[in-house]
Amino acid sequence: MRRSPWINLVLFVLTLCSTMIVGAMQAGVDIFSEPVRIYRGLPFSLTLLTILLAHEFSHYIASRMHGVEASLPYFIPAPTLFGTLGAFIAMRSRITTKNALLDIGASGPLAGFIISVIAVMAGLAYSDLIVPQAGKEVIELGDSILFRALSKIVIGNVPDSAEIYLHPVAFAGWIGLFVTSLNLIPVGQLDGGHIAYAVFGAMHERFSKVLIGIMVVFGIFLFTGWLVWAVLLIFLGLKHPPIYYPEIPLDPRRRTVALIALVIFVITFIPVPVTIK
Repeated sequence: MRRSPWINLVLFVLTLCSTMIVGAMQAGVDIFSEPVRIYRGLPFSLTLLTILLAHEFSHYIASRMHGVEASLPYFIPAPTLFGTLGAFIAMRSRITTKNALLDIGASGPLAGFIISVIAVMAGLAYSDLIVPQAGKEVIELGDSILFRALSKIVIGNVPDSAEIYLHPVAFAGWIGLFVTSLNLIPVGQLDGGHIAYAVFGAMHERFSKVLIGIMVVFGIFLFTGWLVWAVLLIFLGLKHPPIYYPEIPLDPRRRTVALIALVIFVITFIPVPVTIK
C-alpha cells in the first residue's frame, strides 16, 4: 500500500520549521520572545535542506533509473543541534545487480558532498574570526581534513588565539559533510554499506563487525556519540539484503566511483565531531 505524498510534504514543512528555529537561534534570535524573527534562520535552513534534498533525490533518481521502486524523501524533524535527523527514502523492491546497488548507494553522498563543499566555501567567505571569552562554555565543531583545507583556502591562517565563527551557510555545509561521512561508513545498509557490498559481496558483513568494534573504541576514548551510532547500526542490522543477480560483475567505472567514495569518506570523517569547552 502506497502512502500519500502529503506525509512527505508535512514532514518537509516540519523540518523546515525546526531547522529555521535552529538557524534563528544561531543568529542570536530569542525565538520565544521574538518568534516573528524566525526568518533569520532561513539561510541555514534552506542550505541544509538543499543538501539533504540533493542527497535523497539522487538516491531516488538512481533507483528509478535501475527499475527499483522507491519513495519520495521522508524528512525527520527533531529538537537537535541541527533541527533534524536527516532524511531517507524507502526502497520497496529488491536491487538487481552490483552495478545498480553501487549507483544507488554512491549517488546520494556524491551529490550531497558537492553541494556541501559549495556551501562551506560560500559560507566561510562570510564567517568571522572571534576570540573566545575566558570561562564561557562554548560548543566547538570538529574539523575534517577537507574542512580544514577549505578553511585555509578561503580564510587563510587562523591565529592560535582566534576561532572561526561559522556563518549559517557554512554551518549547514559542515553538517552536510558530516552527514556524508556518516552515510559512507561501510556498515550494514548505510550508503557506504551498499557500496562495500557491491564491491566485496559477502565479506561486507565481516567489515561491518570490525568497523562496529572500531566505533565502540572511538566511543569509549574519543566521542560517546559513536557508541550511540554503533548501537543504532547493530539494531538496524549488519547483514545486507541479497541482490537478484550477484553473478553479474561490477564494471571498472563503478569501481572507480567506489574508490572516489572511499576518498570522500576519509577526508570528511571527523573523529570528534563536537566538544564542549
